[in-house]
Amino acid sequence: MKHYDSLAQSREKLASLLKMLNEWRLPATPINYAVVYHYVSKKSPALNEALDSHIAANGKPDTFTMEHLFIEFVRGKSRLRDGIVDDMDEVLSTVQKDCLESSISTQQLVSGIEKDITFIEKGNPDEVETAIQRLKTAALELKNQQQKFAEKVLTSQQRTRTIKKELKVAKKEVYVDAITGMYNRKGLDKHFDVWVKNTPDKHIGALVINIDQFQQFSEKFGDLMGDVILSKIAKKVSSYVDESGLPVRTGNHEFLILMPDIDDTVLGEVAEKIRQGVEKIRFVSSKSGLKLPPMTVSLGVTEAKAKSSLEHIIDNANTALKKAQSKGRNQIAKA
Repeated sequence: MKHYDSLAQSREKLASLLKMLNEWRLPATPINYAVVYHYVSKKSPALNEALDSHIAANGKPDTFTMEHLFIEFVRGKSRLRDGIVDDMDEVLSTVQKDCLESSISTQQLVSGIEKDITFIEKGNPDEVETAIQRLKTAALELKNQQQKFAEKVLTSQQRTRTIKKELKVAKKEVYVDAITGMYNRKGLDKHFDVWVKNTPDKHIGALVINIDQFQQFSEKFGDLMGDVILSKIAKKVSSYVDESGLPVRTGNHEFLILMPDIDDTVLGEVAEKIRQGVEKIRFVSSKSGLKLPPMTVSLGVTEAKAKSSLEHIIDNANTALKKAQSKGRNQIAKA
């Protein structure tokens, strides 16, 4: 039986929820509301532990952290419907069963045909006529069975295509950040593991990109406008990475780009192109026509081998980023 809060409990939780959102300076969006509601209700010990750990290490959570917690602990790993695995098993079982039945029927028919051929070879007129009739019947039966089998295979193929589409959507939900279209941390881990497994000595260049003064921008113009700007900058950043590179959203306004087998000089050139490209973007509100202030990014650049841990690579790139930020905005620094 599902438990429902009393009116007094609901009011108490709402007061705590709004107080936390205010202290953390987070808007009362559905995602933030849902995460904090679960937190104050202690509905998910794992969520509470993750949020407490984040606060202890980084202070108040930002919208990116709340989105991550929502996906991981509130919504679930994906909106993939529960029955899809059962559907896949059913399709495979059905095909296997149909193939087995078809194989048995074919073997029986072949055995009957072989006997009838023996009767025909003996040349007894009565037996030949009967055998020929049986062959005709067997051929018609085989044709009908094969037609039914082909129809079942077609149905299985159609169901398989539907399942594949659902899996594709689910994988996107699991591995791709909804706002920027970049990979999220799970997508990063998955790809990096493949790189290490296939080529442990693969040379990797890493860029950490932080949007300068993004928090101040969001506070002034609102989180919705902040998401729009974030999305546009992310697309600009990703445009400088070919298909071999891996653009990832690793923080509220921070990105990581991993580029395998890239020369140090070329890596620096890519970083400079990104810096200049973002600097040249002009933002205008589609509603009011208001010209928004230009945005800039600071970048940290480093190189490593795939056999190095991912955390080590990210830490080195972050060290370079701090070095760039110490020089001011719109800067690049190497580890």
